Amino acid sequence: MTTTSRSTSRSGSGSKGFPLSPRAAGGEGWGEGAIGLRGTRVPPLDAALVKAAARRAGFHHCGIARAEPLDPAPLDRMLAIGGEADMAWLRTQRAERLDPDLLLPGARSVVAVALAYHSGESPAAPDGAGEIARYARGRDYHAVMKRRLRALAAEIEAAGPGARALATCDVAPVMEKAWAERAGIGWVGKNGCLITVEHGSWVVLGTLLVDRDLEPDAPHPERCGSCEACLPACPTRAIPAPGLVDARRCISFWTIERRGEIPAELAGRMGGWVFGCDDCQTVCPWNAAARPGSDPELLPRPGREVLAIDDLLALTEDDYRRRFWGTSLARSRHDGLVRNALLAAGRSGDARYRDAVRAHLASPFPGVRAAAEWAAARLGR
Repeated sequence: MTTTSRSTSRSGSGSKGFPLSPRAAGGEGWGEGAIGLRGTRVPPLDAALVKAAARRAGFHHCGIARAEPLDPAPLDRMLAIGGEADMAWLRTQRAERLDPDLLLPGARSVVAVALAYHSGESPAAPDGAGEIARYARGRDYHAVMKRRLRALAAEIEAAGPGARALATCDVAPVMEKAWAERAGIGWVGKNGCLITVEHGSWVVLGTLLVDRDLEPDAPHPERCGSCEACLPACPTRAIPAPGLVDARRCISFWTIERRGEIPAELAGRMGGWVFGCDDCQTVCPWNAAARPGSDPELLPRPGREVLAIDDLLALTEDDYRRRFWGTSLARSRHDGLVRNALLAAGRSGDARYRDAVRAHLASPFPGVRAAAEWAAARLGR
């Protein structure tokens, strides 16, 4: 899971928002040394100016919320069932996730932004191909988002000299989906994704914490209604209740974030996915009606809509660096992609993969060895 519209954010205990400029960032860390503490008078900025700057920076959506503590109930509901899996930072950084003032002392406003990556209909994967989540088919969105956030922050700094800001995109304890909902961009759906009227959930999110008062937008109303199509669409039953995602059963978590062995109970239920999963999104009526639109850098690269299982089974470390460096696919690492391909080969039941699967039975990586053993058993030794 990433800071796509459904991410839980991947920050670890040492994560921080990335610096924007020496003047705007206030140094390293989560806004350490920032001016504009609560109760301090600071020059106002204009919300319309910020939104116009966001459009010039290339964002498809921009909204503003007051930097007040978030409702802890959704986060605590997930933590109560252990839904964070082994992403311990979701629990240890609970306080920072709920209160932006702990990240940027003196934060007054949260500017939430979104980039769309909906390039149109996604063709069905052909035989012998592994499926990739749509957001990962172009350039790594983190790099794209960071560059555009820096451009936005530079305009804010120019318009409000001395303004301090902290930009985040999936690497700090910031609940981007919650802020996007509060800022009026969209609502958190029953599949845990941030859904927009225009682009559905095919968006990636970022935030800019600012120590200036900006006119806030109204929170977006929930528009899922009685629809629960996403819940049964999940092949591993990772959505036990509306709005509650259990990472312990989520294909995106296991194929991207988790290192090592994937439980056999889940390995056989992952369909054709080798990186991420879009099943709970493709069934969403809002996505069926979504308007195509994408940041140019997030459009699928040639040969990236699917990946040949044969190619992944033969993937070397050098191939991995050459093909996937600078893309979201690098997140799984070489051994993760090979492991995922082995499981996809086993699920296919196609005996032509036997030799390639057997070649990994002596892998130095435990997760790859376990996947090879599972696949070999499925294909017949």
